[in-house]
Amino acid sequence: MTQAELRLCSLLLQEHFGEIVEKVGNSLLRTGPRPLRLLVGDTGLLPDQVKKALCVLLQHDLARFEAQPRGPVEYEARGRRILRLLRYPRYIYAAKTLYGDPGELLVEELLLHGHLTMSSAVARVAERLTETMEDGKSVDYSEVSGTFSRLADTHFIRRCPMVPESPRNSREPPPPAPALAIADRDMYVVPRLSLAGKGKRRRSCDNEEEEEEEEEEDGRRKAKRQKQEGGSSEPPPDDGIYWQVNLERFHQHFRDQALVSAVGSRMDQTSSEVVRTMLRMSEVTTASGASHTQPLSSNEIFRALPAGYNIGKQVLDQYLALLADDPLEFVGKSGDSGGGTYTVSILWDGGELVFPGLEPFGSRCARIFRLLLRKKHLEQKQVEDFAMIPAKEAKDMLYRMLSENLVSLQ
Repeated sequence: MTQAELRLCSLLLQEHFGEIVEKVGNSLLRTGPRPLRLLVGDTGLLPDQVKKALCVLLQHDLARFEAQPRGPVEYEARGRRILRLLRYPRYIYAAKTLYGDPGELLVEELLLHGHLTMSSAVARVAERLTETMEDGKSVDYSEVSGTFSRLADTHFIRRCPMVPESPRNSREPPPPAPALAIADRDMYVVPRLSLAGKGKRRRSCDNEEEEEEEEEEDGRRKAKRQKQEGGSSEPPPDDGIYWQVNLERFHQHFRDQALVSAVGSRMDQTSSEVVRTMLRMSEVTTASGASHTQPLSSNEIFRALPAGYNIGKQVLDQYLALLADDPLEFVGKSGDSGGGTYTVSILWDGGELVFPGLEPFGSRCARIFRLLLRKKHLEQKQVEDFAMIPAKEAKDMLYRMLSENLVSLQ
């Protein structure tokens, strides 16, 4: 990472988590993976403070740990993940646009706490929604849990990896650090919970004493009931099943929006709606790094078009043919049997439309920009060779993009 990125990561950690977490995170970012002992010496903090800071970073998925074969457990900061703290407002707004207020607050709570159980997240959001309603009204848990299930079904949230169960009769000593894992088939499975209840409204300051007395009385009743039942408290039904926000899925959603916008500006609204339908049909079956979506037949696309979109099957076939024949290759076609199958090309040569801000600079600037995105760092001579652009033109284009802060010198 560059010095500017390291400085930005440090400021983000300090703003979100405080000075102690910032010191530990900054030490990991600048020195790389380190064990706890070296972290304590480098930061000058107490061991307990370093441990708590590491817990915060691990809970928010901003650091990872790994047990060395012959040595202590080493911790490593995730710099790129820390930089995504800047995008949290955009994730929350996207959830609100797609799933309303319950979706917005669920994503906000998960981002705020790093990870939560479903029952805890639903209860928190129901209480927050109840606070905004008129007196006498409340939000039912089932309404929020339904939104939670839809977020999981569309992969915007996912389960956190868990510690695998070890055999009870195993005599081997436990490893110094657990190996967290989760099967792909279980990553988006929502536990079957019967969450009954409604959000509670917080009371005003005048009734704080009465509220405290009621809470103490409830606590005494629960303690008495547990004592009568043998002293064992019943854990929540989803205890140990934690959920986190799937940031890659949000990035895929933003990418799909950019593709639809590019098609709309290149062709027309109907073409963009066809591409939007194809992306929606394959949004949970296409890997985030795939070069194209899953193949779909024209009949499948026709059946999935929005109900209010009145275009015939023949008109749809014409639009698909136009998209497939376009030089920018937004849509690819394979095979002719049964009308063939169609895919949306995610990484295609029309880079200037993915980045609308580059349109005034022309296609050659877009080619250079796309090249720098893929290669990360290039010298001017390498840009000329890879992009196959004369030296003078490449120099002028790089200067124009540099003046607009589209590229930077290092």
